[in-house]
Amino acid sequence: MIKDLEAALGYRFQNITLLQNALTHSSYANERWHDSLLSNERLEFLGDSILGMVVAEYLYRTFPDRPEGELTRMRADMVCETSLAAVADRLELGKHLLLGHGEDRLGGRNRASILADAVESVIAASFLDGGMEAARGIIQRFVLSDVPVKRLHNVDYKTALQELVQQKKNQVLTYALVGESGPDHDKQFRVEVSLNGKVLGAGTGSSKKRAEQDAARTALEAVK
Repeated sequence: MIKDLEAALGYRFQNITLLQNALTHSSYANERWHDSLLSNERLEFLGDSILGMVVAEYLYRTFPDRPEGELTRMRADMVCETSLAAVADRLELGKHLLLGHGEDRLGGRNRASILADAVESVIAASFLDGGMEAARGIIQRFVLSDVPVKRLHNVDYKTALQELVQQKKNQVLTYALVGESGPDHDKQFRVEVSLNGKVLGAGTGSSKKRAEQDAARTALEAVK
C-alpha cells in the first residue's frame, strides 16, 4: 500500500521508516506509544521551512518584475492549508495516514489541517532520505505545478483591508477575539475587526488567524 504512495510521489524511499513516520499523526502516536515525539510533528516543522524556501526561490527567479509584497502573497497562497490539502487529495494521502481511533472516527482522514501537515511531513521525510533534490522534485511536481500567476486563490483580506484604510491618515485597525465554541478538536473562533473603535465586521474560523481573515473579508465588503 505504501508503495502506491511512493509511485504517486514519484520518489522511492531508501529508508521507508521516514515515510511511515511522516504518515503518523499525533493521535496515533499517543494512543499506541504514549509519545507525541514519535508522530510526524517534528517532520512537519522541518517540511514547512523546506517548502517555504523552495517556493520563495522559485517565485524570486520566475517573477523578477513582481514586488516583495506580491511575492509574499503568492507564496502564502501556494503553501496555505487549502492548497496543501488539495495536494494531499491528489496523492490520496488520507488513506495512508496512521490515526488514532477517535480521530479516525471524527473524519481525520479528510480534515484539511491534518492533510496539509502530512504533506509538509512527507516533504521533510524525502529531504532526510534523499536530500534537497528529492524534496525539490516533489514540491515541483505537486506545488509548483499550479502557480497562481494571474489570480491569487487565497486572498489576504487583512492586508487588503489595511492597504485600503491607510489611504487616509490616522486610521487604526484592531482585531479582537470575542468568542470561542466547539470541542477542542474542532474549535471555532469569532473575531471582530474595528476601525478607530467602530466595529466594521466579524468573522469565524477554525483558528484565530482564519477568523481574522474572515472578519477582514466582511469588513471589506462593508467598506466597499
